[in-house]
Amino acid sequence: MRKVPVVAALLVVLAAGCGEPPPSAPVPVDPRIPTELDVQESWRITRLGADHEIEGYADRVSVLPGQPLRLHVSTTAPRFTARAFRMGANPAKVWESDPVKGTRQPPAKVVDGMVTAAHWPPSLTVDTTGWPEGSYLIRLDASTGAQRYVPVTVRSASTVGRVVLVNAVTTWQAYNLWGGRSLYTGPGGYAGRSRAVTFDRPYDGVGARLFLDFEKEVMAVAEKSGVPLAYLTNLDLVPGALDGARAVISLGHDEYWTPGMRQVVTRARDSGTNLAFLGANAVYWRIAVHGRTVACDKESQCRLWRDTRPESALVGQMYDCFPAEGAYRVTRPDHWIFAGTKGRVFPGLVGVETDRVSRGSPAGVQVLAESPFSCGGRPTVAHSTYYTAPSGAGVFASGTMRWVCGLRGKRCGHGVTDDAAAFIRRATINILTRFAQGPAGRA
Repeated sequence: MRKVPVVAALLVVLAAGCGEPPPSAPVPVDPRIPTELDVQESWRITRLGADHEIEGYADRVSVLPGQPLRLHVSTTAPRFTARAFRMGANPAKVWESDPVKGTRQPPAKVVDGMVTAAHWPPSLTVDTTGWPEGSYLIRLDASTGAQRYVPVTVRSASTVGRVVLVNAVTTWQAYNLWGGRSLYTGPGGYAGRSRAVTFDRPYDGVGARLFLDFEKEVMAVAEKSGVPLAYLTNLDLVPGALDGARAVISLGHDEYWTPGMRQVVTRARDSGTNLAFLGANAVYWRIAVHGRTVACDKESQCRLWRDTRPESALVGQMYDCFPAEGAYRVTRPDHWIFAGTKGRVFPGLVGVETDRVSRGSPAGVQVLAESPFSCGGRPTVAHSTYYTAPSGAGVFASGTMRWVCGLRGKRCGHGVTDDAAAFIRRATINILTRFAQGPAGRA
């Protein structure tokens, strides 16, 4: 296996009762696949190829630096190569395999309504020695030219004194339609959906669509901010994982939480760790995780968090609307989160799911932005909120799922402007830098 040294700039950055639920946003595959291949863009897929021409999954969602992982790859090509790219401010290739003989793996199995590829033999073992902590895309390159991603996180052993970026992998898997079933749909539609999904299968589309749609841009902004960072997935939110952390950042679509995950994050907040929810519809479904399986039947065993412990008690607000479409309106431009920003109204930035202050929201929650719009003919508003916990921890929630997409400016679509991108970038950096200093409510 060939290793590629990480660029010096990267190392500098690192050092510094349910029934059918209310509709939840579909996550479309972005058809735009850039073709430029300069130093910063060489990680991109340029050719998907045919269905099943190449695809794969890792046997570990996250590893500590130096821990091995195995890739299970299926391809119709004679050979393939795996290349690992660390994403963030300066995407860089850190590893490349030798050519591997291609194998067409057996068809997916359906076990109790769950699609699995756990029966695929491993294709190669990846040694992560020397890989810096962070979010990675392992690109599978078939000798025929087809490509797919396998996402992996090299997690931090300690979060003490750091701002923690959390990959929402349970939500990635909930929406994963590989094999024709997700927690949302299956043969025959909603009635044919899976009641449980497994990480023992590839992701659909390019192989990392939710990471690319809802997380990649924030990773880059966070690393450019210069604050000390740690990296986890939400499966890594176990007791002790956030001890001493300065802040926890929930990214753009973070919908599926176990009781254990919520308990760990709540205890961190109550110990002075700041929280930021840079999306909407967070902490919505209460799930169970058994090994590499996410269970949520949405009828009996799985419940909405608001049925017993409204998510607003943690987030500050709760999911209200899909599909949402509207302009984002700043109502507290004097708040420190908006210091240095320009503009008060940003078209298209409200969507496609939104939150608002609701029952269970903490007393004293501040509304920083209130954006009126029509949700299918029902007048409503989207809120951005901030509150201070008794520990002094500050908690921000953007209240719109386009916060991360908006960092792309016009490339986000929906009428979002480059002015909105500048606004979100400045506000996000304000949050990161203040939260990195300790309990923001005391500042």
